[in-house]
Amino acid sequence: MSTTVIEQYKVEANGYHPFLIREGWQVAQLNYMPEQHINNIKKLDVHFLTDEVFILLKGEAVLIGAEIENNNVTFETELLKPSITYNIPANAWHNIAMREGSEIIIVEKSETHVSDFEFFQLNDAQIAELKQMVTACFDNKKKLKANDTN
Repeated sequence: MSTTVIEQYKVEANGYHPFLIREGWQVAQLNYMPEQHINNIKKLDVHFLTDEVFILLKGEAVLIGAEIENNNVTFETELLKPSITYNIPANAWHNIAMREGSEIIIVEKSETHVSDFEFFQLNDAQIAELKQMVTACFDNKKKLKANDTN
């Protein structure tokens, strides 16, 4: 009797796709979609019951962390590197800015995308600040690449 033990998953469509959901945890793939372009990010989200792990498969993305106190936002940004595991702890505000063609694996508690989230809408000044910080991360990568080729 032959059985298949090894499962394979490949997600090609744009957007967020939980594809491996088991009791207590899930793996999802986030492929670039226009909502994740820095020009379109207008909010942050938080999960209260889970950490959220991000692994860049390909492309360029900036992970955004934030602390919010009295509607004041302090941003932290990190240009993701392939093969590095990044974690956003539970109760931390975050989002991710992506360039077209980018793909990210996300690991978190199961059903997080269904019920464990809250949003914080950014105001115009916060959006402008975030855009400047993310753009600087992307531009810094370009500068580093240019220096590597010289």
